[in-house]
Amino acid sequence: MNQLKLAVSGAQILFVAFGAMVLVPLLTKLNPSLALLGAGIGTLLFQIVTKRKVPIFLGSSFAFIAPIIYSLKTWGLPSTMFGLFAAGFMYFVFAGLIRWRGLATVNRLLPPVVIGPVIMVIGLSVAAAASEMAMGKSSGKQVIDYADALILSGFTFAVTVVVSVFGSRMMKLVPILIGVAAGYILALVMGLVDTATIAAAPWFAVPHFETPQVNWQAALFMLPVAIAPAIEHIGGIMAIGNVTGNNYTKDPGLDKTLAGDGLGVCVAGLIGGPPVTTYGEVTGAVMITKNSNPVIMTWAAIFAIAMAFFGKFNAFLASIPLPVMGGIMLLLFGTIASLGIKTLVDAKVDLMQPKNLVIVSSVLTVGVGGMAVHVGTLSFAGVGLCAILAIVLNFLLPDPKTES
Repeated sequence: MNQLKLAVSGAQILFVAFGAMVLVPLLTKLNPSLALLGAGIGTLLFQIVTKRKVPIFLGSSFAFIAPIIYSLKTWGLPSTMFGLFAAGFMYFVFAGLIRWRGLATVNRLLPPVVIGPVIMVIGLSVAAAASEMAMGKSSGKQVIDYADALILSGFTFAVTVVVSVFGSRMMKLVPILIGVAAGYILALVMGLVDTATIAAAPWFAVPHFETPQVNWQAALFMLPVAIAPAIEHIGGIMAIGNVTGNNYTKDPGLDKTLAGDGLGVCVAGLIGGPPVTTYGEVTGAVMITKNSNPVIMTWAAIFAIAMAFFGKFNAFLASIPLPVMGGIMLLLFGTIASLGIKTLVDAKVDLMQPKNLVIVSSVLTVGVGGMAVHVGTLSFAGVGLCAILAIVLNFLLPDPKTES
């Protein structure tokens, strides 16, 4: 009976994480089944590395949405898979650095003035794609009637906002899921959903796996992208520690949790799913339910793996109209950018200081402007280029106290 209760709690955790987890592959054109499979396997690997001491579930990371879209257009899926696999090694770098020199070294290397604008770019760099989808466009072509698209995306956006602001504590954990469900129901009423594909889909289906292709350009492009979610991981581990009253930074240690997360990122990328990261929604669910037994995350991972082989479910996800996803994106990507602003505000970064102003301004212009730097056969663009630029500027420019 105890295991049954834990299994039910695990199903609840998966429900909380579900909306955000499948949103990433839907937006990036990756396979949702492989996102579920990667999340499940990644969480189990994390538990093995951390000896199942931390109640954390790893789901699809929003930080990689824009880089995945760019990489798929530039190098294709096999090379993108290799790049995402390589991104996991950035976690091992941070894990080794923390084990060797402590967390203070990472904070000096990546202060808020570096992390803040990079997070802002993650959200703002795909703002145009969000607006395009909300208007019913795909690759510049109108695929859904403009008026219908605006009604659908506006309704989805409104429901998500209302739930986020006025919903109960439990509802506020799943605003994306509720928003997509409401938008999908309206789309059914408007006749914009093709249900024939769902009926024709098999109940059981093995996900289609691609073979990764070694591409060092894609790898170098993705490596710096992992900086932001790696730092987010540290914050996530501290947050769940505050909720449960345990110091996970010491036991099992940040080096172990980062290594576990990095291993999950490597495996997810290798099978063709988006990289995984700690989920704040899950931390909120743990706080509300007061159930911090890590075994419930094991059950959530098992259920996620099982759902990866549910053919009709994936057909259902594929049937979600473009404007429904666009309505969610209008809020989601702005929220990500807002978190970058919050990072600067919380750290009281003084933008009147020339060094700080130069870093933030340069990163935003380069990131939002879509600048790319080509060095021989290598190419740096997007979040990766912004992260490198911010780190270099922070290292080269003098602090106010050292100015003459």
